[in-house]
Amino acid sequence: MAEKQGRVVVGVGGSDGSLAALRRAAFEARRSNRLLVAVLAWSPPGGEAGYRRAPCPQLAKVWEENAVERLRTAFDEGLGGRPGDLRLQPMVIRAEAGYALCSTADDPGDLLVVGAGRRGALARLTRAGVSRFVLAHAVCPVLAVPPVVAPRGAERALRRLEPEDFLSMECRLATASGSDAA
Repeated sequence: MAEKQGRVVVGVGGSDGSLAALRRAAFEARRSNRLLVAVLAWSPPGGEAGYRRAPCPQLAKVWEENAVERLRTAFDEGLGGRPGDLRLQPMVIRAEAGYALCSTADDPGDLLVVGAGRRGALARLTRAGVSRFVLAHAVCPVLAVPPVVAPRGAERALRRLEPEDFLSMECRLATASGSDAA
């Protein structure tokens, strides 16, 4: 019996890992013709407990608007803009990220895509793992996408590039011949 296909739910935060997850989720949604649900979870600085001690609805509204803008920016950076060839449902949820993702991907036919984060021991100790929480609590399949890692020395080489380095050979020759004529 064929399993029911639900949605592709992806956690978006703006980090390199979440952008890689967004790209993979878009690929999966296209491949299976599913709805892509992009979730950006946010909570007030200091958490909900801190907010309850000194609530400020005006600040909460500003933080929510900031989260909406971060989601829009993630689409720009991860996919070059909002994809026109996908059915898309962006969501900004005020909750802890792991809880928001598991609550959204609540159907066994859904596919939940998350960034796996850095693999170093220090990173695992210092950050609460959203991907770990999701892997432990999700009711649907989870795809943990590892972060994109630049080859050793690539960052240094990229910093030394000039804008002219991105021109094609024909453009370089035309630019060089134009400067010789002057």
